[in-house]
Amino acid sequence: MTTDGFVTCLWFDGQAEQAAHFYVSVFKDSGIGDVLRHGEAGPGEAGTVLTVEFTANGQRFVALNAGPQFRFNEAISFQILCADQKEVDHYWARLTEDGGEPGPCGWLKDRFGVSWQVVPERQLEMIKDPDPAKADRAMRAMMTMGKLDLAALEQAYAGD
Repeated sequence: MTTDGFVTCLWFDGQAEQAAHFYVSVFKDSGIGDVLRHGEAGPGEAGTVLTVEFTANGQRFVALNAGPQFRFNEAISFQILCADQKEVDHYWARLTEDGGEPGPCGWLKDRFGVSWQVVPERQLEMIKDPDPAKADRAMRAMMTMGKLDLAALEQAYAGD
């Protein structure tokens, strides 16, 4: 096994190249790598994209055009830890644009059906607080939200 960690393979039904370019446009430290096209031997139509290697936020991915057999679901999601509300707003807006779907508690699905958790790092600190009353207030507030509102979470955490 190499020491470069894991490469996440995302299965698409014909949108691998479109998805790779979208993710590269959303995240810093991103880029498109090799694009593998079907040859005459198939299995897809010669010249069409089979895989696209890309990096998003420093994480390596392969987007695979493999057909309609499998779909994404919430059992797997990517968590984006955000420094502040500005980052939460940025990722929420970009990932829900053009057909993405907002969900509860900071979760969303992008236009390709991939699930994301857009989470301020501070929120994780609040719900892990050793004071159970503070942690519970922050958790209760989070459970009422779609996109997480850091100011409202701080208010609940403080008991205001």
